[in-house]
Amino acid sequence: MQEAFAAALVAWPEKGIPQSPSAWIIATAHRKLIDYSRREKTHREKEDSLRYETPSAMVPDHLISEEASMHFPDDRLRLIFTCCHPAINQEAQVALTLRTLGGLTTPEIAKAFLTPEATLAQRLVRAKRKIQEARIPYEVPPARDLPGRLASVQAVIYLIFNEGYAAATGDRLVRNDMCNEAIRLGRLLCELLPGEPENPGLLALMLLHDSRREARSVDGKLVTLEEQDRSLWDRAAIAEGMELIEQALRLRGPGPYQLQAAIAALHAEAGTAADTDWRQIAALYERLLAMNPSPVIALNHAVAVAMGDSLEEGLKQIDILSGLDHYYLFHAARADILRRMNRTEEAAVCYRQALELATNSVEQDFLRRRLQEVEIST
Repeated sequence: MQEAFAAALVAWPEKGIPQSPSAWIIATAHRKLIDYSRREKTHREKEDSLRYETPSAMVPDHLISEEASMHFPDDRLRLIFTCCHPAINQEAQVALTLRTLGGLTTPEIAKAFLTPEATLAQRLVRAKRKIQEARIPYEVPPARDLPGRLASVQAVIYLIFNEGYAAATGDRLVRNDMCNEAIRLGRLLCELLPGEPENPGLLALMLLHDSRREARSVDGKLVTLEEQDRSLWDRAAIAEGMELIEQALRLRGPGPYQLQAAIAALHAEAGTAADTDWRQIAALYERLLAMNPSPVIALNHAVAVAMGDSLEEGLKQIDILSGLDHYYLFHAARADILRRMNRTEEAAVCYRQALELATNSVEQDFLRRRLQEVEIST
C-alpha cells in the first residue's frame, strides 16, 4: 500500500487523478504485491501474511451495514473493531490488528508482548491461516457486538500509545504521531461507547502519561521521572486526565486502565519527586495485580515498595519474579535499587544486562551513563 501511494504521487500529477482513486490504489497495490510474491517465493510465511493483509486494508462498502456506518465516528476505529474478531483468541486479535492497522512491526509487537520475535511471527501466521480456513467474515460488527470486542480494541489503542511513548527501536524515545493517534482513537472510543467506564480510564491514562512528553527527553537524552523538570509538564492534559478519572469513577466499574490512570495521577499531583505517595501507588499496583497477575505489574509493584517502604523489601520482591530475564526494564529496575543501596558492583552487572537487551538508542545511552556512574563509584 505504501508503494502504491508513492506511485500515485508520481503518476497523478502527470496523468490526473483517476475517476476512482481508491480502486486505482488497490489495483496498484495488488500488482506490486504480485511482483513481491514472485520475488520472494521461498518465503512462504511472508506470502501468507501478505495475502491476508492486502484485502484487509479496506472494508468494501457492501460489508458495512447502515447501522454500523451510523455508529462509527471514524474509519480507522471501525477497522480496528472489525479486526478484533472473537473467533480468535484475544492476544492474536490484538497482535494481528497492531500489525495490520496499528503500524507496528513484528519486533515492536513482540516486545510489547514480551515474546520472542519468531514466536510472535508464528502466532500471526497461525491467526491469519485460521481466518482463511475457518472463513471468518471480515465484517463491521453491529452495535450490539461492540462490547464483546471492546477489551481487545482498548488493548490495541493502548499498545499503539505505548510504542509511541517509549519506542522499541530507533533513535527517538517518543514517536509523537503514534501518541497523538492513540489519544485521538481514545477520544473517539469514549464518544462511541460513553457508558463504558474503562474508556475514560484509558484516555485519562494516556493523557497523564503524555503530559510528561516534553520533560522525558532533553537534548536527545532520557530524563527519568524522578529527575524531570515538572514545570514542563502539560497542565491542561493533566487537568483533563483528572476529570476523566472522576468521570470513570462515577460509572462504578473500576478496571485496570482506571487503576493505572490513578497511579499516573498520583505522580502528576506530586509537586516534587520527594512528594510522591509511593505507598498509595504500591497499594494500587496490588489491586491491579489481583485483576491482572502479570510479571510486569509485579515488577512495578516491587519498585513502588522499594521507593515507598524499603529498598531491601522491593529488591526481595524483584528477585522472586520469573519470566522477565529478557525484559531489559527488569534488569534496569534491579540495577537502580542496587545503586540506591550503594551495592555498585552488583548494580553494574545489572546495567550491563539491561544494556544488552535494550533496543532503543536513547535508552541505551541512558543505561551507559548509569553504568559509568556506578563503575566510577566502585
